[in-house]
Amino acid sequence: MNGAARIDEQSVIKAYARWAPVYDFSFAHIAAAGRKSAIDIINRREGTLLEVGVGTGVALPRYAPHLRVTGIDLSPDMLKKAHERVKDKGLANVLGLYEMDASDLRFEDGSYETVVAMYVMTVVPDPVKVMKELERVCAPGGEVVIVNHFAQDHGVRGRVERWMAPAARALGWHPDFRIETIDSITDLELVETRAINPMKLFTMLRFRKPE
Repeated sequence: MNGAARIDEQSVIKAYARWAPVYDFSFAHIAAAGRKSAIDIINRREGTLLEVGVGTGVALPRYAPHLRVTGIDLSPDMLKKAHERVKDKGLANVLGLYEMDASDLRFEDGSYETVVAMYVMTVVPDPVKVMKELERVCAPGGEVVIVNHFAQDHGVRGRVERWMAPAARALGWHPDFRIETIDSITDLELVETRAINPMKLFTMLRFRKPE
């Protein structure tokens, strides 16, 4: 990883250390609709699930008990909250939670039938590398589900996103992130695109890996 990316990574860690104590009472509510859409799809699947960017583990109790769940996150402060949630809820289907860089996953190729990354791609230093890693660890015939905010070129929202970009980057978030950044660099098949509330600010992308 180059020096610039490493600085960005440390900025993300510091930002989420500040957010960890209040995350469940702030952004988690804004993100609830997108999380529900993804989980409803995931719970109809079988086998192993990897959640990249598990955060405080707010999604973990909502996964169906038949799924074997692993979570990773870059933030130790967020993971501490996730571990507490697993213990408090008695989530026996959560096999492990690990501090890990999403652009360098320490898992074998094709390890997971389902891979999900919710609200992750706008905060990682290198979303292209992350997308390649999600594809790599997904098993043939498996699915990759992404929920994220993607930039819009036109209208009031587009102007607001461009105006917000410099300040948002300082917080580790990129409101000018474009869907083409990941959609155009993967061999996965895009099988669903769904606009998500509030105000269609977020989008769910569902990819399938060829057999």
